[in-house]
Amino acid sequence: MSKKQKTIFVISLSVNALLIVCLVIGYLKISLVHKELFYSEVQYKLVELDGLIEHQKKDDWSEPNLVTTQLGDVLNGLEVATNSGKYSGWLSNDERMTMERLNAALRQYPHDELYRFSVLTQSDKDSFEDLQAYLQNIGFGMNMTISNDWKTFINKSKKLLVLFEYN
Repeated sequence: MSKKQKTIFVISLSVNALLIVCLVIGYLKISLVHKELFYSEVQYKLVELDGLIEHQKKDDWSEPNLVTTQLGDVLNGLEVATNSGKYSGWLSNDERMTMERLNAALRQYPHDELYRFSVLTQSDKDSFEDLQAYLQNIGFGMNMTISNDWKTFINKSKKLLVLFEYN
Protein backbone atom coordinates (compact mmCIF):
# COMPACT_ATOMS: atom_id res chain seq x y z
CA MET A 1 0.00 0.00 0.00
CA SER A 2 1.37 3.36 -0.96
CA LYS A 3 1.68 6.27 1.43
CA LYS A 4 -1.21 8.05 -0.30
CA GLN A 5 -3.48 5.01 0.10
CA LYS A 6 -2.53 4.68 3.77
CA THR A 7 -3.36 8.34 4.36
CA ILE A 8 -6.73 8.00 2.62
CA PHE A 9 -7.43 4.82 4.60
CA VAL A 10 -6.64 6.51 7.94
CA ILE A 11 -8.77 9.54 7.02
CA SER A 12 -11.62 7.22 5.99
CA LEU A 13 -11.42 5.32 9.28
CA SER A 14 -11.37 8.57 11.23
CA VAL A 15 -14.42 9.95 9.41
CA ASN A 16 -16.30 6.66 9.91
CA ALA A 17 -15.43 6.63 13.61
CA LEU A 18 -16.63 10.22 13.90
CA LEU A 19 -19.91 9.32 12.16
CA ILE A 20 -20.43 6.39 14.52
CA VAL A 21 -19.84 8.64 17.54
CA CYS A 22 -22.35 11.16 16.14
CA LEU A 23 -24.94 8.40 15.62
CA VAL A 24 -24.51 7.12 19.18
CA ILE A 25 -24.80 10.62 20.63
CA GLY A 26 -27.90 11.27 18.50
CA TYR A 27 -29.51 8.02 19.64
CA LEU A 28 -28.81 8.82 23.28
CA LYS A 29 -30.32 12.29 22.89
CA ILE A 30 -33.45 10.90 21.20
CA SER A 31 -33.77 8.31 23.95
CA LEU A 32 -33.50 10.99 26.61
CA VAL A 33 -36.12 13.15 24.88
CA HIS A 34 -38.58 10.27 24.61
CA LYS A 35 -38.13 9.29 28.24
CA GLU A 36 -38.59 12.90 29.30
CA LEU A 37 -41.81 13.08 27.28
CA PHE A 38 -43.23 10.12 29.19
CA TYR A 39 -42.07 11.44 32.55
CA SER A 40 -43.27 15.01 32.10
CA GLU A 41 -46.39 14.42 30.01
CA VAL A 42 -47.64 11.18 31.55
CA GLN A 43 -46.06 10.14 34.85
CA TYR A 44 -45.99 13.55 36.52
CA LYS A 45 -49.46 14.39 35.22
CA LEU A 46 -50.79 11.15 36.72
CA VAL A 47 -49.32 12.24 40.05
CA GLU A 48 -50.97 15.65 39.64
CA LEU A 49 -54.25 13.87 38.84
CA ASP A 50 -53.97 12.00 42.14
CA GLY A 51 -53.46 15.30 43.95
CA LEU A 52 -56.42 16.95 42.22
CA ILE A 53 -58.72 14.05 43.05
CA GLU A 54 -57.65 14.29 46.69
CA HIS A 55 -58.25 18.05 46.67
CA GLN A 56 -61.71 17.60 45.17
CA LYS A 57 -62.61 14.92 47.71
CA LYS A 58 -61.70 17.32 50.52
CA ASP A 59 -63.67 20.16 48.87
CA ASP A 60 -66.73 17.94 48.24
CA TRP A 61 -66.07 18.01 44.48
CA SER A 62 -66.62 21.78 44.23
CA GLU A 63 -64.65 22.02 40.96
CA PRO A 64 -64.77 18.61 39.26
CA ASN A 65 -63.58 20.07 35.96
CA LEU A 66 -60.10 20.40 37.47
CA VAL A 67 -59.96 16.60 37.55
CA THR A 68 -61.47 16.04 34.11
CA THR A 69 -59.19 18.68 32.59
CA GLN A 70 -56.14 17.06 34.17
CA LEU A 71 -57.21 13.65 32.87
CA GLY A 72 -57.52 15.23 29.43
CA ASP A 73 -53.95 16.50 29.80
CA VAL A 74 -52.78 13.01 30.80
CA LEU A 75 -54.50 11.50 27.75
CA ASN A 76 -53.03 14.11 25.40
CA GLY A 77 -49.56 13.59 26.85
CA LEU A 78 -49.91 9.83 26.61
CA GLU A 79 -50.95 10.06 22.97
CA VAL A 80 -48.13 12.45 22.02
CA ALA A 81 -45.47 10.45 23.84
CA THR A 82 -46.72 7.11 22.46
CA ASN A 83 -46.91 8.38 18.89
CA SER A 84 -43.47 9.94 19.17
CA GLY A 85 -42.01 6.69 20.48
CA LYS A 86 -43.85 4.61 17.90
CA TYR A 87 -42.84 6.67 14.87
CA SER A 88 -39.22 6.97 15.94
CA GLY A 89 -38.97 3.25 16.68
CA TRP A 90 -37.91 3.97 20.25
CA LEU A 91 -40.78 2.04 21.87
CA SER A 92 -40.80 -1.72 21.66
CA ASN A 93 -44.02 -3.33 20.45
CA ASP A 94 -44.82 -4.50 23.99
CA GLU A 95 -44.24 -1.00 25.42
CA ARG A 96 -46.36 0.57 22.69
CA MET A 97 -49.20 -1.87 23.37
CA THR A 98 -48.97 -1.15 27.10
CA MET A 99 -49.25 2.60 26.48
CA GLU A 100 -52.15 2.16 24.04
CA ARG A 101 -53.99 -0.07 26.53
CA LEU A 102 -53.37 2.48 29.28
CA ASN A 103 -54.74 5.22 27.03
CA ALA A 104 -57.87 3.15 26.28
CA ALA A 105 -58.40 2.36 29.97
CA LEU A 106 -58.09 6.01 31.03
CA ARG A 107 -60.44 7.14 28.24
CA GLN A 108 -63.23 5.24 30.02
CA TYR A 109 -63.26 8.00 32.63
CA PRO A 110 -65.01 11.31 31.91
CA HIS A 111 -62.49 13.78 30.52
CA ASP A 112 -62.66 17.20 28.98
CA GLU A 113 -62.33 17.67 25.28
CA LEU A 114 -61.93 20.80 23.22
CA TYR A 115 -64.87 23.16 23.88
CA ARG A 116 -66.67 20.60 26.04
CA PHE A 117 -66.50 20.05 29.79
CA SER A 118 -67.66 16.78 31.27
CA VAL A 119 -70.41 16.75 33.87
CA LEU A 120 -69.72 14.27 36.65
CA THR A 121 -72.31 12.07 38.28
CA GLN A 122 -71.81 10.60 41.75
CA SER A 123 -70.81 7.35 40.07
CA ASP A 124 -68.14 9.21 38.07
CA LYS A 125 -66.80 10.80 41.26
CA ASP A 126 -66.65 7.38 42.90
CA SER A 127 -64.80 6.02 39.86
CA PHE A 128 -62.26 8.83 40.10
CA GLU A 129 -61.76 8.04 43.77
CA ASP A 130 -61.13 4.41 42.78
CA LEU A 131 -58.66 5.64 40.17
CA GLN A 132 -56.88 7.62 42.87
CA ALA A 133 -56.58 4.47 44.97
CA TYR A 134 -55.11 2.61 41.97
CA LEU A 135 -52.61 5.39 41.31
CA GLN A 136 -51.50 5.42 44.93
CA ASN A 137 -51.37 1.63 45.07
CA ILE A 138 -48.81 1.42 42.27
CA GLY A 139 -46.79 4.50 43.24
CA PHE A 140 -48.14 7.33 41.08
CA GLY A 141 -49.47 9.20 44.12
CA MET A 142 -48.60 12.52 45.70
CA ASN A 143 -45.84 12.52 48.33
CA MET A 144 -44.33 9.36 46.87
CA THR A 145 -40.90 8.95 45.39
CA ILE A 146 -41.22 9.01 41.62
CA SER A 147 -38.56 7.10 39.72
CA ASN A 148 -37.17 8.30 36.41
CA ASP A 149 -36.27 4.74 35.47
CA TRP A 150 -37.97 3.66 32.25
CA LYS A 151 -38.46 0.01 33.28
CA THR A 152 -40.06 1.14 36.56
CA PHE A 153 -42.46 3.39 34.65
CA ILE A 154 -43.45 0.57 32.28
CA ASN A 155 -43.91 -1.88 35.18
CA LYS A 156 -46.10 0.60 37.06
CA SER A 157 -48.16 1.13 33.91
CA LYS A 158 -48.64 -2.63 33.54
CA LYS A 159 -49.68 -2.92 37.20
CA LEU A 160 -52.19 -0.12 36.69
CA LEU A 161 -53.65 -2.00 33.73
CA VAL A 162 -54.01 -5.12 35.87
CA LEU A 163 -55.90 -3.09 38.48
CA PHE A 164 -58.22 -1.75 35.76
CA GLU A 165 -58.89 -5.25 34.45
CA TYR A 166 -59.71 -6.83 37.80
CA ASN A 167 -61.80 -4.03 39.27
